[in-house]
Amino acid sequence: MASSTATTTAAAPFNVKKIAIIGAGPSGLAVAKHLQAQNGAFPQVDIFEQQAEVGGVWKYSAVPRPVESLPVPQTDAHPRRPDPPVFKDGDGEGGGKGKGEPLFPSPMYEDLHTNIPHTLMKYSDLKFREGCEIFPKREDVQGYLVEYARDVRHLIRFSTQVMGISLRQDSSDGREREKWDVSTTDLLTGEERKETYDAVVVASGHYSTPYIPDSIGDISEFHRAHPGVISHSKLYRNVEPYRGKKVVVVGTGASGLDIASQIQSVCKRPLLISARTQAPKETLEHIGNVVQVGRIKRFLVEERGVEFFPLDDYDSDDEDSGKKDLKEEKGETIIEKDIDAVLFCTGYLYTFPFLNSLSDPPLVTDGRRVYGLAKHFLHINHPTLAFPGLPIKVIPFPLSEAQGAVLARLWSNTLPLPPRSVLKEWEREDGEGTTPGKYHVFPKGGDGRYINGLHDWIIKESKGGGKEPPFWDEELLWQRSIYAEAKMQFEKTGRKAKTLEELGFKYKPEEVKSVEDVEKKDPHLDIAG
Repeated sequence: MASSTATTTAAAPFNVKKIAIIGAGPSGLAVAKHLQAQNGAFPQVDIFEQQAEVGGVWKYSAVPRPVESLPVPQTDAHPRRPDPPVFKDGDGEGGGKGKGEPLFPSPMYEDLHTNIPHTLMKYSDLKFREGCEIFPKREDVQGYLVEYARDVRHLIRFSTQVMGISLRQDSSDGREREKWDVSTTDLLTGEERKETYDAVVVASGHYSTPYIPDSIGDISEFHRAHPGVISHSKLYRNVEPYRGKKVVVVGTGASGLDIASQIQSVCKRPLLISARTQAPKETLEHIGNVVQVGRIKRFLVEERGVEFFPLDDYDSDDEDSGKKDLKEEKGETIIEKDIDAVLFCTGYLYTFPFLNSLSDPPLVTDGRRVYGLAKHFLHINHPTLAFPGLPIKVIPFPLSEAQGAVLARLWSNTLPLPPRSVLKEWEREDGEGTTPGKYHVFPKGGDGRYINGLHDWIIKESKGGGKEPPFWDEELLWQRSIYAEAKMQFEKTGRKAKTLEELGFKYKPEEVKSVEDVEKKDPHLDIAG
């Protein structure tokens, strides 16, 4: 973490008293806790949550949005307005036209265990319940978040959707300062409100807007001819729609492989997994009844088929370079006909439909990154605006805690704000070595380096006070280095283990002593979210 003391005098202090937090998911809750603990510096913190309960992506809805609502392809990172809710009927979920609590179905599916052991996943000040599996079920994580939120629950306005956020200048105290007007709608009563805040935390997550590439030949024509065949993992809940069908799963990320392992038990065999590069052999062997093929070249409308490029070798490291395309062009393609379902597990776009007023730079262009941020969360031109929880391939709960610890101290003027030149340099450094579209994707071990870097920045330069930021000691770094292998063993042994030791992983201090030791591990086995 670069120091700002040598390059600047004290920055102009903030005058932040009223803060709006958008979202009561894992990131919003973590930031709220740190703001609340900052020695009374912030008299008003309002958390706006469109769901009827905390949890964000972890709040499960048994019924997804209708597949007819999914555009194919889907590359639009600029929705004009937030998604409308579906409503929970009195006798069940979904289908309501305005009765009961509002639902915003997330990508959470029925049979899901975390990819991260709870001893590493947890917030620094709360353990998971005694006796839960070391890789907890989704309902255990949701219960954990409800428990974690107890201290800030009184700050949350549930079933309240943020419709717009706009920036304006205010000089009522004799100094030109930024103010944020936040427009909201109560989804139960329809009441609309506009309130003004000194700072805004956008913790709305990045699992709302699915990504389905438009570069695949005839994808639009295929979708029009065969509606419902193409879907996205956000709509996946369980295996039943795929029973006895010929299925293609696109993508070999954590969710793609987990969903493939479920579907292969009921679909027409073998299940086809499409990806640019070969997944680890041991992973495919564990899933069973699958054949991996290359990425999709084009859809075949008349045959209800798919043509695949050749599959590249697992050990190739130039995934996003032109060399890949040359390899694909030289090999023979594979054609599969009579496809019943193509499930894209291809991730999501960063979108902020309620925040369209910033244009220099624009927050998003193609949805693959958020622009103008230092350390992936602090807006450089408008440092009273923050976006916690954006990084991918990280352990998200403690990472958001670390970001919240910084914000609480910056906005209370106990941690000096670095000059804009330093913030811009941080943004440039954050992008070094990343491939296009992967700005926020951390390398293995990057989250440990990041969390401990923010911790050290606070300890070195803040005036004290507030909630202690998280820090990963050697044992936590060790857990970060072995958890992917431990998850594989957890799956193989029936998903019942309560500790890492039950899976054969016992901490030895000499194994991992630094972030560099984590980075040496095989990055292909990193399955963080």
